[in-house]
Amino acid sequence: MAVQKTASGKVDKRTKEYKEMVERAKKAREAHKKAATKPTIKKKTTAPARRADGRLDQRTKAGKEAAERMAKARKAKGSFVNKLKRLFK
Repeated sequence: MAVQKTASGKVDKRTKEYKEMVERAKKAREAHKKAATKPTIKKKTTAPARRADGRLDQRTKAGKEAAERMAKARKAKGSFVNKLKRLFK
């Protein structure tokens, strides 16, 4: 059954149909909120070791991982596909 409207054209909030519609919407919002998963955030346990001059110590595990990421980024930056992307930006 259609939701009844008042003379001014607004939805009549006193009707049974409107109250059922609001209840369904409330349940749907709750179900959607429950189904949504929150992203997990990695916690940094310790800061990576630094040398006396402030640079990252690449002898440590964190330093080696960072160096690997930087090398991968440098390699991707110089790739043919990325050169074309920068050319036609």
